[in-house]
Amino acid sequence: MLGLGADLLWADMNRLLAFLFHQGVLDEQFLQLQQLQDETSPNFVSEVVNIYFHESEKLLRNLRGLLMEREFSDYKKMGIHLNQLMGSSSSIGAKRVTNVCLAFRAATDHNNRSGLVS
Repeated sequence: MLGLGADLLWADMNRLLAFLFHQGVLDEQFLQLQQLQDETSPNFVSEVVNIYFHESEKLLRNLRGLLMEREFSDYKKMGIHLNQLMGSSSSIGAKRVTNVCLAFRAATDHNNRSGLVS
């Protein structure tokens, strides 16, 4: 009985992953991450994604803080935070987040505050 439930759960997960790939949320880097998971580290993907979420939350909080500054002018610091978020997003296959970071990074390279907040 437990086997049937697990099979259904795996099928649901695979459908969700297929949807995320189709929508451009994930890319092939996520598949490579999955390939690193094996019997010796059965929770590898889950652990990496949890670390990513935790670190991304901190980076997003820092980015938001910079953008909320009335006299924002530290585009270099903004770029550093964006590079960190872009790198970690790319490494786990979070394609859509990586693409948003690229757009934000272009705005910081041109000191374009309106490109960051629009």
